[in-house]
Amino acid sequence: MSAAFDPRRALAIARKEAHHVARDPVTLTVALALPLLWVLFFGFAIDLNVRDVGLLVADGDKTRASRELVEMFSGSGYFRVGRARSAGEAVAALGNERAKAALIIEPDFARDLDAGRPASAQVLLDGADNAYAGTTAAYLAGIQGQARRRLASGPPASAELRARFLFNPELDSHWFIVPGIFVIVVGLIASLLTALTVAREWENGSMELLLSTPVRPLEIIAGKIAPYLGLSLAGVAIVYVMARAVFHVPFVGSRLLFLLATGLYLAATMAQGLVISVVTRNQQLAFQAAINTGMLPIQLLSGFIFPIESMPVFFQYLTMLIPARWYMTLVRSLFLRGPDLAMVARPLAALTALAAVSVAIAWKKFKTDLEP
Repeated sequence: MSAAFDPRRALAIARKEAHHVARDPVTLTVALALPLLWVLFFGFAIDLNVRDVGLLVADGDKTRASRELVEMFSGSGYFRVGRARSAGEAVAALGNERAKAALIIEPDFARDLDAGRPASAQVLLDGADNAYAGTTAAYLAGIQGQARRRLASGPPASAELRARFLFNPELDSHWFIVPGIFVIVVGLIASLLTALTVAREWENGSMELLLSTPVRPLEIIAGKIAPYLGLSLAGVAIVYVMARAVFHVPFVGSRLLFLLATGLYLAATMAQGLVISVVTRNQQLAFQAAINTGMLPIQLLSGFIFPIESMPVFFQYLTMLIPARWYMTLVRSLFLRGPDLAMVARPLAALTALAAVSVAIAWKKFKTDLEP
């Protein structure tokens, strides 16, 4: 048996695998249709912008000033204003979930404003959902500043602090969510496809026949992975087009850096799938292992939704071992910030190291199992 890598043998295996993929509708669906469906479904379903917050108003003053305050809430576009007969009724509505917030205006609201005294109006929020309440509280801060400027009887302040949002001026949550879905879909599809292809050979008994030929383990790996690398890149293109055309997420970074980071991420995730396939040698087990080791860590520990900086220190260090954490940083930065090479050097270096380690583990495990 020749010890040298022969690209012709690897190409022959790649052709065989490509013919199998072309005749397998399940593989094509997983590789091409699933990314499209996931991006559409989760892109529209996951929306961090809180709208139509149910607000009950108990207006104990019933003056022009109190009505103007209520109009600030209804005109903001964030609140759906309803009326309550009393403060007790508004508080009770929060308890039975008929409203998410309550505005209680005291009877002397306008009189205190005219006299230059602090006017009393209280907003109560349903804190059972802290994420919902936190976003609503951020809306209240803007309305509070607007109320000070419009309702105060004294002269306007000589200095005013204004906030301007860079990279996402409208705070469109799709610009944040869709690149994150990009990372999840690409990683899961790449590891899943690779895990199933080699596991199928073990399960069908064709791996033993393949090993009786002069083909080397490295040639088997290259030939097996090549068609699925092409399918994974096609999935990347589909998700990229969906992000740009459907959700209008801008891309302001370097496409060359994007392709480099994507190649490293695919190498790491496909190596993970290869290890799964060699260990399980069964398609059903390989599918379950790829889902459990791919989807959950990517969703929970990559910074997709939960900020890594807010995690306990142990988990912050743990995320450094997950390629998706670094690819998530790169993708979001390349889509929205337009960084140069120096700005992405650290996540790019970390992703390179993790990809190299993953490929080395996969190669050692695969070679050990194939060569007694």
